[in-house]
Amino acid sequence: MMTCLRTASLRDDQMLRIISGEFGGRKISVPKGSGTRPTADRVREALFSSLGSLHGMRTLDLFAGSGAFGLEAISRGAVSSVLIDSDRAAKSCLDANVALLDVADVVKVIHSDWVVAVSRLAAAGAQFDVVMVDPPYRDAAAVGERLASVLLPILAEGATVICESSAKDPMETELALLREKRYGDTLIRFYGTR
Repeated sequence: MMTCLRTASLRDDQMLRIISGEFGGRKISVPKGSGTRPTADRVREALFSSLGSLHGMRTLDLFAGSGAFGLEAISRGAVSSVLIDSDRAAKSCLDANVALLDVADVVKVIHSDWVVAVSRLAAAGAQFDVVMVDPPYRDAAAVGERLASVLLPILAEGATVICESSAKDPMETELALLREKRYGDTLIRFYGTR
């Protein structure tokens, strides 16, 4: 049974869309329930504008939810994206969204704990240029404590790590902070390697 909300049945304020690129304007599903907090369109738009060109980039979307970040990256020219989420409803939606956009050849969905999944990717020699980290806000502190040590083996030279958390309780990590931007209650931080 599909445990996601198809965008055709969503109210306008619940719709999630790809903003720009090859799939610009296409609507995607969001996981059913309150476990997923999709990043607002305006925040994603600003985030991608600040990243610049993604052509040829390899991306990783941790706590992927609907996969909006990774799928947007593909739409904007990234060559591959890995979407990781441990939630069953999110996994169903990720699979549905990948099928909807017909991008299974460049997008891999992994249903697993993020630390286990990243460790397996590292063991396989995977490297990423851009990593999005958007855990449930309640888990941000715990994720931040482990983030640098878990991610370092898979970060390509010059990689960017983007972390989204509550502005009231920001995620802290040992990666080198490059810049940050606040959008209401949302804080986006851009990190690089030291």
